[in-house]
Amino acid sequence: MNITFRQLRVFVEVAQRSSMARAAEALHLTPPAVSMQIKEIEGQVGLPLFDRHGRALSLSTAGEYFLVHARRLLAALKEADDAMARLKRVEHGLLTIGMVSTAKYFVPHLLARFHLDHPGVEVRLRVVGNREQLVALMQTGEADLSIMGRPPREIATRAEAFAQHPLVFVAPPGHPLLARPQAPVAALGGYALIAREHGSGTRNAMETVFSEHRLSPRIAMEMSSNETIKQAVMAGLGLSFLSLHTVGLELRTGLLAVLDIAGTPVMRTWNVVHMGNKLLSPAAEAFRYFLIEHGQAFLGAQDGPLLRPAA
Repeated sequence: MNITFRQLRVFVEVAQRSSMARAAEALHLTPPAVSMQIKEIEGQVGLPLFDRHGRALSLSTAGEYFLVHARRLLAALKEADDAMARLKRVEHGLLTIGMVSTAKYFVPHLLARFHLDHPGVEVRLRVVGNREQLVALMQTGEADLSIMGRPPREIATRAEAFAQHPLVFVAPPGHPLLARPQAPVAALGGYALIAREHGSGTRNAMETVFSEHRLSPRIAMEMSSNETIKQAVMAGLGLSFLSLHTVGLELRTGLLAVLDIAGTPVMRTWNVVHMGNKLLSPAAEAFRYFLIEHGQAFLGAQDGPLLRPAA
């Protein structure tokens, strides 16, 4: 069925008043408009919901059952409206957000937008080096919410994806591979790679790429800092596999370029995570909802131009 909440309200009003004319008056609609809505609902249901006695109406057996479900749905919608209204009125509170270092390139921008609607919420950021450290932070209860890629399986959490997370191979300008469209992963075999440390979600994703092609990456250096890796790549010390969200500035200014490697970008997701047994504060619930509502639009607008292969 494809029945709208507006149609459900019309149905409930007619059922309560046993009259389309009185329901139309209460809803500030015309009687023909109400009649049309009821006919459409009955068409969707496939059963008559009212017994007609001249202008008087009474619920049919099917109508009585449908009224129960219609009221439940409208009650659920009201609860959702009330919850959103409470979140919009969040004025004060302390919110502690834990995140992997890769997320620091976009979370502050999202927080700035969130702060416009909730200026009284105090936010504290806990940036850790990698996923394993963030899991430890969550276990000690030091973060209300955590921003990460792959959610943990070793602890009971609630994770919700809010945006796509592209990972790409990057090179310094003028690198020979930039001239090869859709180069196979095997083409990377002759070049040194500068990789994130073990325990990093980015490192795990890179190793998965090579494993799927039954190849071993030639890792020349291992570093725990995205910034240091970028500087090393720009200096010509090797290629790297990084989150697109960490290299936006360098790509726009021409200091780095995305390699057009077959099967890339590797798409993962950004997740907002909290402990499964943790009751979120109003401030945390408001930011969780904000991320789910606006995260993809914000990051998607940034990613599009950066994913075009370098000429």
